[in-house]
Amino acid sequence: MLDKDRIPRHVAVIMDGNGRWATKRNLPKMSGHNAGMQAMKEIVKRASTLGIEHLTVYAFSTENWKRSVEEINGIFGLIVVYVAKELKELDENNVKVKVLGDYSKLPEKSVESLEKALKTTENNTGLQFNIALNYGGRDDIRRAVTDIAKLAAAGRISPDDIDEQLISDYLWTGVHHANVPDPELIIRTSGELRLSNYLLWQCAYSEFVITNTLWPDFTPEEFEKCIEVFQGRDRRFGGRNK
Repeated sequence: MLDKDRIPRHVAVIMDGNGRWATKRNLPKMSGHNAGMQAMKEIVKRASTLGIEHLTVYAFSTENWKRSVEEINGIFGLIVVYVAKELKELDENNVKVKVLGDYSKLPEKSVESLEKALKTTENNTGLQFNIALNYGGRDDIRRAVTDIAKLAAAGRISPDDIDEQLISDYLWTGVHHANVPDPELIIRTSGELRLSNYLLWQCAYSEFVITNTLWPDFTPEEFEKCIEVFQGRDRRFGGRNK
């Protein structure tokens, strides 16, 4: 039974299995991505209803550029479609949209759609919906370290000032960007047992829940069950319970 008083502040999701979902049905891959977008819409609604403060989804990684041009363009086109269809409802539900990653590399129409979503929802105070786009965990750390190195080179900080908190502050999730706490729970669909370069620094003490369900079939009810599993974990953060 879900304990509404112990809902995690930040849930991150690796939305895996769109392609396999389509292949199983002899459909083109974009049919899987379309179905996955509908699943994402429902999870955003349920996260907002549950009072989750931050929901982060892995929409497009720095490695996804290796996919076919057709699939990449289709994914970016879905961003335009999603914003056009859902932005009004997101705004009415007080959802704030943020992007993790350098989305400036995306096609112009996708960038325009994202910036419209960011601007429209910037003052909302409900669920913060973080979309990881052109995001990679190693690149996130590299970029943060580069920014900090520039501060040190300019004499604004000493190397001795560099601690874990400072590095966290300069990540995409840090106070200078999306201002998101580390995820307490990371859910991966489709049964794969890897992080795929997702939130590598931030996941140091995250709890992982893996489900064999392919992302387009992942329901709000299963989302709640994953949170129930999380609530049953004994989180010691390296210590021991007495």
